Amino acid sequence: MTLDHSIVAPETVGVDPHRLDVLLRRIRLEVEHGPLPSAQVAVARGGRLVAFETWGEAGPDTRYVLQSVGRSIVAGAVWKLIGDGLLDVSEQVAAIIPEFAPNGKEEVTVEQVLTHTAGFPFAPLGYPKMLDRELRLAAFGRWRLDHPPGSRFQFHLTSAAWLIAEIVERRTGLAFADYLRDRIAGPLGLSSLELGVPVDRQAGTVAPMTATDRTSDEQEPDPWGPWYLSDPRVLAAGEPSHALVATAADVALYFQALEHSGLWKPEAVTEGTRIRLTELPYGEQIYGGGGNRRTSMGLFVTVAGPDAGSNLPSTGSPALFGSAGAAYQLGFMDPESGLSFVCLSNGYPLAGYDHSRRGTALLTNIANLAADLTD
Repeated sequence: MTLDHSIVAPETVGVDPHRLDVLLRRIRLEVEHGPLPSAQVAVARGGRLVAFETWGEAGPDTRYVLQSVGRSIVAGAVWKLIGDGLLDVSEQVAAIIPEFAPNGKEEVTVEQVLTHTAGFPFAPLGYPKMLDRELRLAAFGRWRLDHPPGSRFQFHLTSAAWLIAEIVERRTGLAFADYLRDRIAGPLGLSSLELGVPVDRQAGTVAPMTATDRTSDEQEPDPWGPWYLSDPRVLAAGEPSHALVATAADVALYFQALEHSGLWKPEAVTEGTRIRLTELPYGEQIYGGGGNRRTSMGLFVTVAGPDAGSNLPSTGSPALFGSAGAAYQLGFMDPESGLSFVCLSNGYPLAGYDHSRRGTALLTNIANLAADLTD
């Protein structure tokens, strides 16, 4: 099923046009009078787009680096395998990828990887090793547990997604980027969605990552920030959970496709978005803040649940799910209202994350306005 990219009047699918106008003006303000070099936003409901706008140094065809917003798409690939009977989350990862087993990792399950409780949150796999599958597999074997599997919830920044990509390849015979293209993006007509964009195709098509507070070339960004994706070679290497690129419209329609395309079995999506744990991530200070809001996890997506943690809106339903991306990005779907929303930007502070009062309020305000577009 190819999704319809035409834009319909918001009231035809039950979106309040006045609230939508307030939301769009709020985001535009941050580009025209705020720190963002550009922003792109899309809203969809009932399988149709009701808004798709771009402001600043970009156009409607500009693709953005999704960063953690891309985790919801990685999750969808896993949910499709589950629905197709190709994966059970209770399986041990080492039974699928034997190279992963050394150093006491034999008992790690797929579910623990998907819920960030596997025990190796900072397992390294950097550029250029990430380019070579054999080197990736060797790195998997060297990884060591920081704590027993299942004992702590701590975001696995890149390690989990690399394992997910290899699991997809073992079960389908397709490299992860090819699986996304051939089994998800292609059939749905999401032509902007791509992982591993070659260096010679990035300029002019992908919004460059831009530090909003850089005052000289001598300043060095915090290594935990999204700065590394400003290197075209690293973006081309295609780290699965952060280096996906797409337009906001295609991501919003992807969320709609989970319900309306028939590509996913409904029970698999329900299982993927079921809350598995609700906790304050261990060592949250590592990521620069987060307050005391607990985070609810489904299978590789955050779910609003009772606390609406991880920058998800509190004005939506407890079933709302998605991911926020450093520093000013957000994508979510609310199954109860049927609304999906995506806001992308290529601006970020040198620290990578903006946990200032103003920065935190910005994303919270936008999220709550977006989730409150329907009655």
